[in-house]
Amino acid sequence: MRFEELDDVRWRRIEPHLPPKAREGKPRADDRRTVNAILYVLITGCRWADLPGKYGDDSTANRRLRRWERLGVWKRVMDALLSEGYGNGKVRLEEVSVDSSTIRARKGGSSSATTGTTGSRGRSYTR
Repeated sequence: MRFEELDDVRWRRIEPHLPPKAREGKPRADDRRTVNAILYVLITGCRWADLPGKYGDDSTANRRLRRWERLGVWKRVMDALLSEGYGNGKVRLEEVSVDSSTIRARKGGSSSATTGTTGSRGRSYTR
């Protein structure tokens, strides 16, 4: 899938749903740049370590993604965008689809896979 940075119109629709910036302490990294970093990794599938430098620090983007997930920020953004789409007729329930992949997990795992364990008593690995 091809990545495109958020334009001004899309950013204005997302920004109001983000948590407010702290009033004291070290200012957080630019929200728009960080959201673009998160989207870049999620859309292109690259490793965090391969994030282009123009998007800032990869660990900042990764931490923000996880923190905002815990806080429900992404759900609020999605709910607001869907509500807006329903309200202006751009989203219709009969045209909405969810993309997912399902990978079958075999009971007991693969006999060719080896998983090491640390700090356990008894077996040092399982097959």
